[in-house]
Amino acid sequence: MLQSLAGSSCVRLVEQHRSAWCFALLVLGYLLYLVFGAVVFSSVELPYEDLLRQELGKLKQRFLEEHACLSEQQLEQFLMRVLEASNYGVSVLSNASGNWNWDFTSSLFFASTVLSTTGYGHTVPLSDGGKAFCIIYSVIGIPFTLLFLTAVVQRIIVYVTRRPVLYFHIRWGFSKQIVAIIHAMLLGFITVSCFFLIPAAIFSVLEDDWNFLESFYFCFISLSTIGLGDYVPGEGYNQKFRELYKIGITCYLLLGLVAMLVVLETFCELHELKKFRKLFYVKKDKEEDQVHIMEHDQLSFSSISDQAASMKDDQKANEPFVTSQSPTSNDSSLNN
Repeated sequence: MLQSLAGSSCVRLVEQHRSAWCFALLVLGYLLYLVFGAVVFSSVELPYEDLLRQELGKLKQRFLEEHACLSEQQLEQFLMRVLEASNYGVSVLSNASGNWNWDFTSSLFFASTVLSTTGYGHTVPLSDGGKAFCIIYSVIGIPFTLLFLTAVVQRIIVYVTRRPVLYFHIRWGFSKQIVAIIHAMLLGFITVSCFFLIPAAIFSVLEDDWNFLESFYFCFISLSTIGLGDYVPGEGYNQKFRELYKIGITCYLLLGLVAMLVVLETFCELHELKKFRKLFYVKKDKEEDQVHIMEHDQLSFSSISDQAASMKDDQKANEPFVTSQSPTSNDSSLNN
């Protein structure tokens, strides 16, 4: 008896705070996912980092042995200056001296990465004025870009998602939920093919040092706005048609970002995902909803009564003027 009462009370408690429990599980799952990513990255990348450190140490020691006139301190000062310049996108290598980072096409590519929050980091402002302008430009440009992308996606999704789903639902009588799921999967496959697989094959041909995996990696890192900056197209030695290539990459990034947002919005409109998201949202109290409804009804009733009173006043004002007789004169005429 006591166990059944305790079990029913626990079930009732869980049901009453279901959203809070789901949110707690969501936070716990996200933290575990972060830890899982850290463990995997550390176990995979740490051995490669150790090998690279050993290789660089041996190379440095061999260089100092071959150039006895150069001290280790002088070499480290030179390397520090070279690495500092490399962080700003300037290289001392002879095969990279012909590529300017701040010509018009490169600046256009940089502006697109800033506004789309991709930010590869291979090219950064050098001057204080450039850094200050980048802050102001981003503060205005990033919300402007979000507004622009939202408006574009809102118009595209009507013709790409909602109308096709509604057409198959009304014309052929299929279930709207099933049609929406099939349509979302088909749209996702087309987007992956057109903005990931095909561009990856093109980049693997145009970029000498990239294979297909590295090209696909660049496409995903770019269109997901992660932008690590370890792979940037158009930075190779004697890149043919570099200006046109940079403009094409800029267009690809913008179109790909729009396509990604359309696909995400399409999946977010699925009924199953909407139900799943509601598990983690805070539910409104019924009393608050009733108060909002009553306030809305009172406002609407008062507005209607005010409109009726104003209409009556307007009708009276538009009526022809008629002299009104006093009640005493009416009574005297009746007596006569």
